[in-house]
Amino acid sequence: MIMSENHINILLTEEVLSLPNCQAFVEEPMVGGIVHFVGTVRNQTKGKTVERLDFEAYKPMAISEMTKIAQQALEKFGVTKIAMHHRIGVLEIGEIPVIIAISSPHRMAAFEACQYCIDTLKETVPIWKKEIFEDGEVWVSATP
Repeated sequence: MIMSENHINILLTEEVLSLPNCQAFVEEPMVGGIVHFVGTVRNQTKGKTVERLDFEAYKPMAISEMTKIAQQALEKFGVTKIAMHHRIGVLEIGEIPVIIAISSPHRMAAFEACQYCIDTLKETVPIWKKEIFEDGEVWVSATP
């Protein structure tokens, strides 16, 4: 599922995410800075070895919430464009579940908007993560 406006590009997919695609969307001649956040699947959490992650989402609501977050960030921080892509399904160690790219005339607004987007996404978007270990699995709460 993809949603795109002039200044917002939202993607929720089972396909591999592309940082170059996010970068290309947010590029503009008038911007002075582009900030990326790329989340990766790590192999350790709370002292346990992670084998893989499984992401599930309530897709219509997730797309709606991601769009709302991006719209809020555009207004609050005065940034130019936002790409927010999230992957669902089974991801192996080192794979990318989330990319956020933000462009702005000034770097500080892009940094602040990027942090706002990832923090708010983790708190409010109905995307759930299951950590799979050698000896079992656990659903992780939406907030860190």
